[in-house]
Amino acid sequence: MSKVLHATYDGKVLHPEGEVNLEPNIRYLLTVEKESNGEISPETPYPLGVIKRLATDMKIENLAERHDFFAHRKLEDQEDLAR
Repeated sequence: MSKVLHATYDGKVLHPEGEVNLEPNIRYLLTVEKESNGEISPETPYPLGVIKRLATDMKIENLAERHDFFAHRKLEDQEDLAR
């Protein structure tokens, strides 16, 4: 069973924002995640920059011309990387 609950922490206790419908006196495993406001963190790397670094590290010089190959290739196509 898995549930998503919203709660506020007051420094000591989590206070659910609605009914939790859980059995009392049972131990539960919680995963706590800070609610996002929809903004991207400034620490999040720019995706195209990551792709460029990976392509550079792999010595791929024709990524723009052969993007379809690199995006959709299969493992058995490894020998085509040299082209």
